Amino acid sequence: MGILEPPASIRRIDTDREDAFAFDIAGHITASDVENIYGLLEGAYSLHDKIDILVRIKNYEGIDWDAAMKDFGLLGKTHALKHIRRYAVVGGPGWMGAMIAVFKPFFRIEMRHFGTAEETDAWVWIGASEVAQKT
Repeated sequence: MGILEPPASIRRIDTDREDAFAFDIAGHITASDVENIYGLLEGAYSLHDKIDILVRIKNYEGIDWDAAMKDFGLLGKTHALKHIRRYAVVGGPGWMGAMIAVFKPFFRIEMRHFGTAEETDAWVWIGASEVAQKT
């Protein structure tokens, strides 16, 4: 990353299961952030037929919707929907839970939104735990 480039808005969280993937999302999500997460998930699908995902959203400042919608077609290329077992979203803006409720009937993925105070429940629901990063 160059000195003038902002830090990535998406950071991988280590988990105690090889087939459980978790991410922190903070700030404004850019096109490169969207590409990064798709790349990480594509790698996960090559190793595991089914995965669980937890996304923890903090200090959300928006998303580059043009990039997100352009890259949304990448879901078909990565075959994401057939590989995801459970998808938990923790925190985020108030509309996040409503959006998940609207889209949930259209996917075979088990999806749930958890409030920030319910993060422990989200980890239990996907059957994994966060592993502290080594310093």
